[in-house]
Amino acid sequence: MDQQLTKTYTVEEAKRKLEAYCAYQDRCHKEVREKLIRMRMIPDAIDAIVYHLLQHKFLDEERFARSFARGKFRHKKWGKNRIKQELKQREIGIYLINKAFTEIRESEYRNTFDDLAQKRFDQLTEKDKYKKRKKLADFLMYRGWPGDWIYEKAKELIP
Repeated sequence: MDQQLTKTYTVEEAKRKLEAYCAYQDRCHKEVREKLIRMRMIPDAIDAIVYHLLQHKFLDEERFARSFARGKFRHKKWGKNRIKQELKQREIGIYLINKAFTEIRESEYRNTFDDLAQKRFDQLTEKDKYKKRKKLADFLMYRGWPGDWIYEKAKELIP
């Protein structure tokens, strides 16, 4: 008997479990559907549970996109390119992505970029100025900051 013991859920149990899952932190539809699939729910039950979560405001794509953008920008210092890419991977539409960007004030965005670039520049120990410039640019590019800003800042910090 090599049968795996996997917990099964009724629709009501799954609803309660997903309500707690969504109440803990904002989730997108894709995360919720993947969670329900891992719980081995059938497609009709998944649709019913997602509908229930939407009706009771446990699930809201716009709220998710806004909090995701705000959090990743403020805590991880991600630029808009990286945030946009990550939201697209979560199947968030461009309209909601643009709404999420309203959470980031332009002045705060620029100041964060300047502070992050300066902090990384101060950490670099590379002697060769071209390698140092590349390391700075790669760091900022990975975090999704605009390429023209990166180029200007690298030239400014490492003449």
